[in-house]
Amino acid sequence: MDVAVFSTRPYDRRFLDAANAALERPHRLTYLEARLSPETAVLARGAGAVCAFVNDRAGAAVLEAFAASGVRLLALRSAGFNNVDLPAARRFGVTVARVPAYSPEAVAEHTVAMMLSLNRCIHRAYNRVREGNFALDGLLGFGLAGRRVGVVGTGRIGAAVARIMLGFGCQVMAYDPQPDSALEAMGVSYATVPELLAGADIVTLHCPLTPETHHLIDSAAVGRMRRGVMLINTSRGAIVDTRAVIAGLKEGVIGHLGLDVYEEEADLFFQDLSGTVIQDDVFARLLTFPNVLVTAHQAFFTVEALTAIAETTLANITRFEATGRAVHEVSTEKLA
Repeated sequence: MDVAVFSTRPYDRRFLDAANAALERPHRLTYLEARLSPETAVLARGAGAVCAFVNDRAGAAVLEAFAASGVRLLALRSAGFNNVDLPAARRFGVTVARVPAYSPEAVAEHTVAMMLSLNRCIHRAYNRVREGNFALDGLLGFGLAGRRVGVVGTGRIGAAVARIMLGFGCQVMAYDPQPDSALEAMGVSYATVPELLAGADIVTLHCPLTPETHHLIDSAAVGRMRRGVMLINTSRGAIVDTRAVIAGLKEGVIGHLGLDVYEEEADLFFQDLSGTVIQDDVFARLLTFPNVLVTAHQAFFTVEALTAIAETTLANITRFEATGRAVHEVSTEKLA
């Protein structure tokens, strides 16, 4: 198929080209640096499929443009699909496919790396040493063994985080609508979200973004947390109400904050803005706290994960070309 690939960077081309070259009948990939939007959807004209990433927006206007230009498949190279108007996709006859899992260990390990960096002030110590400051004042950490870690969402990534934290000797409690019996057998205890927030020293988020989880961590949730709690989010930015978290930081309720995602990240992440003034005042405020660590949506960024994403994305396209159905289709059957 002719495939228009939006939001591409050199690493996307590297892994997609390698996976495409391994196919018996390779696809024709056209790489576009532009982010998918109503204004850029026209760039897909002539393609049978579009490949999009997490910050691309496939709303009704985009999907209508796809239908008019002959695009029949939207292949997401991500697990989440909250950036797609699924009812509109059904109306306009555009199939949506995704990558449901791509090395959950990659995100889990990055999550734990953020915990360790914040806990032992590694990010601050790194900058100090480079400036010739070898003092230890202000770098006091705490041990993880015996601490209570609350994992919100125990799908593949959350379960991997839970197992790692058990290895550190932590007490792990979790919330998920569908408890994992294998984790329970390892010693993970399930609780309600309010119970988890009130009892955990570290709260780490691994749930999808849905209407129910949007701003799950709001001012009320922050108010339930233990004073000095560590909060980590490597799932979706809008699960956290950033303003509520900033208030929690200022009040000392949140003692450490690690974010790999941000609710308004689309205009920031995956590009070099080092020579510009950041216009997002909320994000700029976050960066002023010494106990905040932000990474630019890189938890997935490993060789293993990018290989899996490329291979699964092309498998979706290949199956759709042959049968009209993708391997990992996002169901729109119940949507009007």
